[in-house]
Amino acid sequence: MTAQPAAPERRRDPDGTRSEILEVAQQEFARHGYAGARVDEIAARMRTTKRMIYYYFGSKERLYVAVLEKAYAEVREMERAVQVEHLAPVEAIRTLAELAFDHHDLLRDFIKLVTIENVHQAEHIRTSQALTNLGTPVLDLIEAILEAGTASGDFVACLTQGADAIDVHMLISSFCFFRVANQHTFGALFGRDMSAPEHRARLRAMVGDMVVAYVRGSGA
Repeated sequence: MTAQPAAPERRRDPDGTRSEILEVAQQEFARHGYAGARVDEIAARMRTTKRMIYYYFGSKERLYVAVLEKAYAEVREMERAVQVEHLAPVEAIRTLAELAFDHHDLLRDFIKLVTIENVHQAEHIRTSQALTNLGTPVLDLIEAILEAGTASGDFVACLTQGADAIDVHMLISSFCFFRVANQHTFGALFGRDMSAPEHRARLRAMVGDMVVAYVRGSGA
């Protein structure tokens, strides 16, 4: 009896195939945006067919939403790994901000995807139940740090200005996003390479100082 040929690797490993599609699709969407990305190009890079990609994800929009879900899940995993509870409030919030800077440096595609989704007014994120239920672990951590800093008298702004975890998270994210998202335009306009190693340490410290100054308030 003639032995049957082995099934193609993609058929034997559907989870692996799905992960590979998401990885390539993330790069394409981050590079070209939702409108500019082409499923044909994703298929060509994987040496497969557009039909197979639709078999796994159904449509370009559903593929894009799955990419967003993957990107946000990776960020949340990084947030869960942050350990600053053992530090005093001022050092904890500074360290948290600096670690966020490191994470944003590693997740360049994530920043591009968030920027793209902002252009679309978050219409795709709103369709994802996974994203709306994903939560934000870092908000709980920031809230605990702010409560400790308020109790110790270190964080004046939390009392006088009503600063909360969302405010602080937005402050950190906006600085980190701006630095990564605008590095090319800044380079063209001002002749400074924002990604150069000689600038990185200074900018990392700057975000820590900025957040500490905010939560301590003008009376500190």
